Amino acid sequence: MPDDITSRISNEDLTRRLTRAEYPRSNSYDARWVIENQMGPNALWLLEWLAPALGLDTLRPGARVLDLGCGRAMTSVFLAREYDVQVTAADLWVKPDENARRIAEAGFADRVLPVHAEAHDLPFAEGSFDAIVSIDAYQYFGTNDLYLPTLTRLLKPGGRIGIVVPALREEPEGEEPPEHLRQWWQPDFWCFHCADWWRRHWTRGGAVEVEAADWQPDGWRDWLLWCDVVAEESPEEFHRTMARDVGEMVRADEGRALGFVRLVGRRP
Repeated sequence: MPDDITSRISNEDLTRRLTRAEYPRSNSYDARWVIENQMGPNALWLLEWLAPALGLDTLRPGARVLDLGCGRAMTSVFLAREYDVQVTAADLWVKPDENARRIAEAGFADRVLPVHAEAHDLPFAEGSFDAIVSIDAYQYFGTNDLYLPTLTRLLKPGGRIGIVVPALREEPEGEEPPEHLRQWWQPDFWCFHCADWWRRHWTRGGAVEVEAADWQPDGWRDWLLWCDVVAEESPEEFHRTMARDVGEMVRADEGRALGFVRLVGRRP
């Protein structure tokens, strides 16, 4: 009994620490469940920030949504639970059987279909979806100029794509990273771009009409809080180590360069 009480109190403290006024929907999810299934920044917080820009006319009950790069399908469960949509949860790294178990345990097997898919080889017909959502994934495959037109053909006319990506406040000049981030900088960080870069990237191809491209105010603070919690509480050593390393970088940066950008585009 003492162990159970200690665990319950610890969970209550953890919940209080992660309760954010900005994310009332996310606050209702079990904090341990979110930590155990995270694969980076807090995907539920980022999706809750994105959703108003997508609009309730897009996330209407029964709408078909592709959750691209869904990871462990937390965002897919969130979409089904919060908006009563039908979700295709597509990921390359996490096996569909694993996500199917997680989805069923959450009670949404009838509304979320997990599939194994590579972002450049999506097995869906043109016009299959009312919306495409991608949280902390699009930067890995979507910076190519030819990608967006190929992806948005899967949207119905008038459908929307919305993404949130780790980003830079401004594009670096030259070929070097910001000096204060040099010790942490990895080659794949060059896929981080500013809001204006993403707006141009999506606008010039004509595949979508860009409706939002903005920087999250103080997003770095949420990122840092989440890193600190995951570094302490994740059951996986890999994620604890990664969270510590990223947390050091975000703490040193203090929002000067690093944060998040959301984009929403509408297929004409």
